[in-house]
Amino acid sequence: MQQKQARAFDRSWILSLFGVAVGAGILFLPINAGLGGFWIVVLLCVIVFPMVFFAHRALSYFVLSAKEPNADITHVVREHFGENLGKWMTFLYFFAIYPACLIYGVGITNTLENFMRMQLHVQPPHRLLLAWGLITLMVLALIFGEKIMLKITQALVYPLIIILALFSLYLIPYWKLDMLLIFPSFNNALGIVYTTLPVLVFAFDYSPAISNYSLSIRRAYGAQAFSKTSAILWRTSMLLFIFVMFFVFSCILCVDPAQLQAAKAQNISILSYFADKFNDPLIAYSAPLIAFLAIMTSFLGHYIGAREGLSGLVAQLLGKQGKRAQAGVHGFLYLSMVLVAYANPSVLDFIENLGGPIIALMLFILPMYAMYKIPALQPFQNKISDTFLIALGLLTLSAVVRGLF
Repeated sequence: MQQKQARAFDRSWILSLFGVAVGAGILFLPINAGLGGFWIVVLLCVIVFPMVFFAHRALSYFVLSAKEPNADITHVVREHFGENLGKWMTFLYFFAIYPACLIYGVGITNTLENFMRMQLHVQPPHRLLLAWGLITLMVLALIFGEKIMLKITQALVYPLIIILALFSLYLIPYWKLDMLLIFPSFNNALGIVYTTLPVLVFAFDYSPAISNYSLSIRRAYGAQAFSKTSAILWRTSMLLFIFVMFFVFSCILCVDPAQLQAAKAQNISILSYFADKFNDPLIAYSAPLIAFLAIMTSFLGHYIGAREGLSGLVAQLLGKQGKRAQAGVHGFLYLSMVLVAYANPSVLDFIENLGGPIIALMLFILPMYAMYKIPALQPFQNKISDTFLIALGLLTLSAVVRGLF
């Protein structure tokens, strides 16, 4: 591959992965992270970049370790761990991504419903009709073909990055700098960091695209795939860290913890809350636009990942493949998204008790197990980063137990 082509190829994947990560998670992260104030978010910054980079790199290495050049993650799991364990791993892979699809359905429905009621001052249609219409549009977009939609998604990422940065800068006059003088107690800080971990993992997760990304890297770079994936994921993770954390800091400096608790109770994103709270037409109309862009750029990657996982599961458990099986997979995903969006469960509870912990299992625990089980991955072992990921994964997983009790 020529140098110019290689740069364009790398850049397209950086943008694609960025777009997959920046979705509903970033819209709700300031609410949870900001409940403890400014210094809690500073503490979270220490773990964000190594968490994102090392975890996604390990998962990419795992996919690249397959003997078959075109094996996706569901095939790689079966190759290394056998059919029985492979079925469980495929099941977990599906359920690591599937909740995100449900969350996007709830998020985009609430965003439009709130925008119509609060900014346009019109009565929104019945929630079931609204959810059905929005999710139908998102799923029908795939009719144009995944390659075309991926190009459209990549094109949307540029304005998303620019608007996200401009919006964060625009909020600066609203900052309450006295929040820098509020210091939480040590126990309170640890508690908030612990409860925020699932949302943090979800907000920076682009694992649904890692399988397709790794296959693409292998086809493009061959024997250099491992070193190239490390370089591309480093740049992607740094881009995410800079833009997302600046957005989070800018948001939490504008509101106090009590206001963030109110946004959490309303089950709306931080942007919808800003649109309602500030008497500023630019914020009122740009905030929902950013929310729509963020959800749309992220939805496609998650939907493709969920479909890949469920298709693998259907093939392994029922032995079903082909057009009829694919139609059933699409039908299940579509119908469940509509019904959950209509039911309107708490997005943050969904992330904390289901989405974040299961993602942690697939993103932290599985690659680390593979790193010490598969001979081809043993040269990439690193005691410090591996211990960090395992500890983080176990802490995030324990959020399920905390949520149950």
